[in-house]
Amino acid sequence: MGRLIVEQIVTVDGFAAGPDGELDFMRMASGFDSTDAGQLAMLARVDAILLGRNTYELFEAYWPGKTVDEEAVADFINGTPKHVISNTLRRAPWGDYSSAHVEVGEPRDSVRRLKNRYSGDIILWGSLMLAGALFQAELVDVVRLRVVPVLIGEGRTATPGLRHPRTLSPVEIDALPSGHVTLVYDVL
Repeated sequence: MGRLIVEQIVTVDGFAAGPDGELDFMRMASGFDSTDAGQLAMLARVDAILLGRNTYELFEAYWPGKTVDEEAVADFINGTPKHVISNTLRRAPWGDYSSAHVEVGEPRDSVRRLKNRYSGDIILWGSLMLAGALFQAELVDVVRLRVVPVLIGEGRTATPGLRHPRTLSPVEIDALPSGHVTLVYDVL
């Protein structure tokens, strides 16, 4: 059975997006290295990518046109099976690559099915509302926070919709020379 990893890029003050969903803070402090050994080791254990509709649209507009010369993880992202949780999309093309699979219905049911289907990890990037719903449904196994050395003062949390606390156990802390920090927790 696969594990679900929720990975979010967040500010030091804990926001995954600005108040209106803007992601400008990611450009303010560039420096994540896509050849980061911890990130590459985690991705080596990932069998599938899970996205909400909005994040799918952002990713689909960017990643299919990228090569490993431009982004070290381009082949991984473009070649790994992708699943989009959406009740509005009917298809999810991915440039010249295999289309993403659209998962219709209750997100928790889709994720349970995917966790049974894949033996390796499933990674959810962005997709804040979906992430919050999956935390609420107690389907998240691992949290990876990639902290950007920026403060924005207000914004959207990484787990909107979570209505009860979840206890986390630290697994890894990786401070990068750029000032970025990766925090990894098991969800108890």
